[in-house]
Amino acid sequence: MTQRADGRRTDQLRPVTIERGWSVQAEGSALISFGDTRVLCTASFTNGVPRWLTGKGRGWVTAEYAMLPRATNERSQRESVKGKIGGRTHEISRLIGRALRAVVDTKALGENTLVLDCDVLQADGGTRTASITGAYVALADAIEWGREKGFVAKKAQPLSDSVAAISVGIIDGTPMLDLPYVEDSRAETDMNIVMTGSGKFVEVQGTAEGAPFDKAELDRLLELGAQGCADLAVLQREALGR
Repeated sequence: MTQRADGRRTDQLRPVTIERGWSVQAEGSALISFGDTRVLCTASFTNGVPRWLTGKGRGWVTAEYAMLPRATNERSQRESVKGKIGGRTHEISRLIGRALRAVVDTKALGENTLVLDCDVLQADGGTRTASITGAYVALADAIEWGREKGFVAKKAQPLSDSVAAISVGIIDGTPMLDLPYVEDSRAETDMNIVMTGSGKFVEVQGTAEGAPFDKAELDRLLELGAQGCADLAVLQREALGR
């Protein structure tokens, strides 16, 4: 099997760590590392919902994504200083929110709001997939915080499943799992796969950056992504002690 620059097999994740409860302030938090990519995910629990949801008996889950100025090789200006949030930031924030809402029963959550903040401390490819994977752990802990405080019913099950995400791509004609920047930046095909712990697809984002890919390559990428997400689901359960 083809080896990569860092010595991994094509079907092997980078070393993944999840430090649950990293922030003492947030109702739920996790510092997640996919190799040299590190993202701090915090969950803020608020009793109440936006005005457009008031009185409907349902909760709300949303997310915001951001990168620190020196998360990459060269400093990037803070978007707050620019006065404008970039398109990529909006796109990833929406993706994280969609991924998390796919496994949340908003009626069981009750009229409560959870905001997930995913801040990239260091970027080396896969920041959006690491954000989703870490945000789920923070979300799970914040929901339990709400239950302990009496905001979520004792027997309610707001989480229907877990959710994780991973990148896959084709490098020099070979499908590979979990791309660092050195691979992602020259991938012929780049894809992000979001899946539930039970193995169902939430979202598949795939683009041929160079040569178009065929169905056999697509099937292999989906297989790699499913395997990677299954491995991440195990790590999430271990982090949560479940």
